[in-house]
Amino acid sequence: MDLLTISFDFDFYPLLIIVFIAWAIPMLMSLLRITKIPTVVVEILAGYFIGKSLLMGHPAEKIVYLDFLALTGFIFLMFLGGLEINMNQVIASFPRRKITYARYLHNPLLIGLMYYFITILVSLIATFLLSNIIEISNIWYFSLIMVTTSIGIILRVLKNRAETNTHFGQMIILAAAIADIFSILLITISAFIIKNGFRSELAYLLLLAVLFYLLYFFGKGYNKVSTFKKISYQLEHAASQIQIRGAILLILTFVVLGQFIGKEVVLLGAFLSGLLLSIFLQKDRSLSLVKLDGFGYGFFIPMFFIMIGVHFDATALSDLDNSQFLFLALLLTSLFAIKIIPSFLWIRVFGFRKAISGGFLMSSRLGLIIAAAAIGYELNLISAAANSSFILMAVIACIISPIVYGLINPQNIKQIEKTIIVGGSSTGVLLARRLHLHAKSSIIIEKRKERYDDLKSKGLEVYFGDGFDVGTYKEISLNPSNHIVVLTSDDQENIRICEMLRREFMHERIISKSGTSSIEQKLKSLEVDTFDATRILANSIENLIIRPTTYHALIESYENFSIAEIEILNSNIDGMQVKEIPFHGGGTIMMIKRGRNMYIPHGDTYLRVGDIVNVFGTNPAIEDFQKKLS
Repeated sequence: MDLLTISFDFDFYPLLIIVFIAWAIPMLMSLLRITKIPTVVVEILAGYFIGKSLLMGHPAEKIVYLDFLALTGFIFLMFLGGLEINMNQVIASFPRRKITYARYLHNPLLIGLMYYFITILVSLIATFLLSNIIEISNIWYFSLIMVTTSIGIILRVLKNRAETNTHFGQMIILAAAIADIFSILLITISAFIIKNGFRSELAYLLLLAVLFYLLYFFGKGYNKVSTFKKISYQLEHAASQIQIRGAILLILTFVVLGQFIGKEVVLLGAFLSGLLLSIFLQKDRSLSLVKLDGFGYGFFIPMFFIMIGVHFDATALSDLDNSQFLFLALLLTSLFAIKIIPSFLWIRVFGFRKAISGGFLMSSRLGLIIAAAAIGYELNLISAAANSSFILMAVIACIISPIVYGLINPQNIKQIEKTIIVGGSSTGVLLARRLHLHAKSSIIIEKRKERYDDLKSKGLEVYFGDGFDVGTYKEISLNPSNHIVVLTSDDQENIRICEMLRREFMHERIISKSGTSSIEQKLKSLEVDTFDATRILANSIENLIIRPTTYHALIESYENFSIAEIEILNSNIDGMQVKEIPFHGGGTIMMIKRGRNMYIPHGDTYLRVGDIVNVFGTNPAIEDFQKKLS
């Protein structure tokens, strides 16, 4: 008997249809320049209108493997949802000093927790009102479905507007992360209790927490063992792809344990696996994250959303009878009110318009609300009509929320760009002078009076104060778009300043020097960009030996030539080719960054709004590129 038998009896035509839809939708949206509507929304609609009709004649047993692939996509979506949550940011928001009202208002974690608590209360009230129109068997679970959010959509909107590093952006991101974490925990626990009652099996849920802690402890030790690090590095490329295999193993470990406890725990397991992995990944630099995104959004996740459309039962809405349109209208209103009312917490800090716009953005829901509704329907907690209603309203909310957010809170393209240099060392002074050559403003913070007077006499913009003092940054009007370069002579003081900036201001654009590997690890844990002066010196000497002509050309001519990063904001050139734009002859585009991908441009390369373009050339040429692109 053969140990392995491969059968070719599967019908691949249904899979071809789904994959074609998944491929065609982003292509068409790009060609038609549809940027306001999330791709997943169009995938659901395409699944309903196209996939359902093309798959109509196929027996259910012939396409059951599509449901398996869709479930895998669902699990992967929950995994990536956990992966998108920045646990270092959550930990950094823990209050470490006496909580005052002002600190409470500016602390994203505390406000996020209060925001979620208010959404629960408002959701319960809304559910009671809705129960007068349709029969709702479980008020608590129905209200939990409505408090969910979609951190994935929120992150994409904020990234497109370059608002992830702002204080307002951090408030929204952390509130969304808290909503995701607590919603999936409460939904899982509630579903488990409703199904099994308060029995001893409830303690099985602690197994997930124990597994989470054990793997976290193992992961910390794994990263410190040089042998494991060496093997991981050797096997992370080519055919082995050991890190991706490890990520899949991690997902399945949590999923199988969740399946052992109960079907309703599977998604929590997938979410926790992503949450655990997010602790160890340097997200901005992780190639593994790019691969996992490609693995999920390239195949499995589109399968899930398209199959939602295929299985969507519009006829179930007829069960609502005469109350159909009234219920749908009130449900949609409730979904927005549940998120907008708590956003009043932000008015004191950000003003009315900005706070309300944040509430609209938080109203974006998709993956988790569909998961919660599916679990509720399977447990007979909600009807088929309610399940279909939640899917339909989630699609509508995902279309409306980002658009209204942009209308109420129009993007402020012109931000005050300033580099704050902490420490008036010779390196800091040279940096300030070189930034001035690029028409970039800077200010040096110096606490030594004699050094302050010396720098002031040389015509430099300098502030007399302590870089560790919170009030210093308020006095110089710190903006989230500002870069802060911490360059004091004491490495430990640099770390303390970076910790304070992350804790008090949630500032992300921080750069500091690292003299040793332990200091580098500490700064990286704070998500501070680091540079090693010793490595830079060695690299300069290497360039003098290996490529002296290029090195001298760049160093000696930096006053005449420069390199600039320009974000494309001009919608008039969106979709145009490089050769179609009359750029200044004294400059050239070296590289284009689109999302996480980098491209070497040619004349036929298309430009898109949001691309980051690296330009090399003379100062007049750089100005011309900036004028045309932004």
